[in-house]
Amino acid sequence: MVEALRGHGLVVGTSETVDAARVMEVLSLADRDLVREGLAAALIRRTGHRRVFDAVFDVYFPAGVGAREVDREAAGEGQAADSVEALRDALVDALARGSDEALEQVAASAVDALAQVQGGDGPGMAGSGWSARQTLEQLRPQTTIVRALAARGSSEGFVERLDRDEVRRDVERFRALVQTEATRRTAEVRDRDRVAKYAVRPDAEQVEFLAANRQQVLELRRTVQPLARRLATRLSARRRRRNRGQVDIRRTLRRSMSYGGVPLKPAYQHRRKARPELVLLCDVSGSVAGFAGFTMLLVQALRDQFSKVRVFAFVNHTDEVTELVTSGEADPGALAERVMAHANVAPWHPSSDYGRSLRSFVSRYGASLGPRTSVLILGDARTNHLDPDLDALRDISALAHRTFWLNPEHESRWGLGDSVAPAYAQIVDMHECRTVDQLSGVVSRLLPV
Repeated sequence: MVEALRGHGLVVGTSETVDAARVMEVLSLADRDLVREGLAAALIRRTGHRRVFDAVFDVYFPAGVGAREVDREAAGEGQAADSVEALRDALVDALARGSDEALEQVAASAVDALAQVQGGDGPGMAGSGWSARQTLEQLRPQTTIVRALAARGSSEGFVERLDRDEVRRDVERFRALVQTEATRRTAEVRDRDRVAKYAVRPDAEQVEFLAANRQQVLELRRTVQPLARRLATRLSARRRRRNRGQVDIRRTLRRSMSYGGVPLKPAYQHRRKARPELVLLCDVSGSVAGFAGFTMLLVQALRDQFSKVRVFAFVNHTDEVTELVTSGEADPGALAERVMAHANVAPWHPSSDYGRSLRSFVSRYGASLGPRTSVLILGDARTNHLDPDLDALRDISALAHRTFWLNPEHESRWGLGDSVAPAYAQIVDMHECRTVDQLSGVVSRLLPV
């Protein structure tokens, strides 16, 4: 279990593993919920990792083995377990009653009846298992909300809104129950370590930007402010260390009088350096737009760490979008759409043209770069086989104090197809940033202080 948690990005050290073993010695294994909470207290450092922990725990400590004994009364009395319509009626009844036990029973029945997939001549063959997606596609729980509200008999507008929100939350919980049950059943016929690796949805910080779906993008949005606070703390600490100059002999000797003449606490001369300026140059085309949008929002949340932050976007032409980033909803996808709608970033065609974009940035905004400016370029460096204009990137690097390139693609794909990442990497430092975890590490190291 510890290895599975580490594979999903959780930091679980030797001390946490020893604590978990001690928890297992003290707590009674007869109480599964108590074991779950004890292991969570020992192994989790951040509350945001609880969802991943719970999913992995359910794989290695399942609630049972095989098909559940279904309580017919809880799941909907008089219903046939193998009928989609009967299961949907049972779900409506459970949602109308708001019964957690009934939801669990319906989820177990639905997985048992609808989820099984075959990969060979029998259920134990490789590739067989139970599919939560297959179950939910047949059952369509979202279509039961109106029927559940009617069964509750809500008539007043305010009460109906409250009931509707409650039913929607129950539907989402039902989806999670189906996923948990399908994963449990699959782990019985396939390798548990493999199921824990591939069937558990990764934490938001481990999701790749280029592969994130809409739900994962929404989860990424919720990580912007907490991540910005952590990075701001790191940057402030780095700034304090860099502003610490040489030892002030006079002040150190005066301070040492309190310790019998021993200089336990040296005093330093502080070099009060001006805060740097930051420029973001972002590709907002295609799938890269989500990565660019998230990074723009993150850097905007860190604006207090710099004297000035300016944001520029491009597809095949560069335009300043600083005001668009500072206003509006903190949604990476919505931000990219807003930039495409209101900024002049693609006047000729919808495809990326890095050479033309870099050259237009130099000609229009080159004067904004100076000895206090650091430039972050965000993009996959795929030019659609157009001229990459390496000289334009050299001009940017020469005008700015430092220039870095953040690439959301895996390094193994750099140079394949229309990618000119290796050529650009010879001019400026290029860093792989596929996930929030990688991005936070790179940003905390590279951002100027």
